[in-house]
Amino acid sequence: MKYVVMIFRSVDREWTAEDEAALKRLIALEQELASSGELISSEGLVPPEQGRIVRIRDGQQVVTDGPFGEAKEQLAGFYLVDAADDDHAQALAGRVSAAVGDRVELRGTVI
Repeated sequence: MKYVVMIFRSVDREWTAEDEAALKRLIALEQELASSGELISSEGLVPPEQGRIVRIRDGQQVVTDGPFGEAKEQLAGFYLVDAADDDHAQALAGRVSAAVGDRVELRGTVI
């Protein structure tokens, strides 16, 4: 089954040496999971202020530039993994959490 492990980051934090170390840990984990066949995809995301909201209103596309929302924590990146079961997925999410030094969110996919 496929699972998404979502990594969040506070938008008001400055980039630190610890963040740089966490990024190196994530890259190493990405390579390990790719080698084992468990990694489907992983990506870091640009900050919310570089994003856009796209919606259709009255048949017309409306695009709104960021920043969005009032939440301090925003999605910073994700791993899409293939795990045999929930326990395995939770173990993989735990490894991502250890790499970033913070909590992550795990969700199974619908299809």
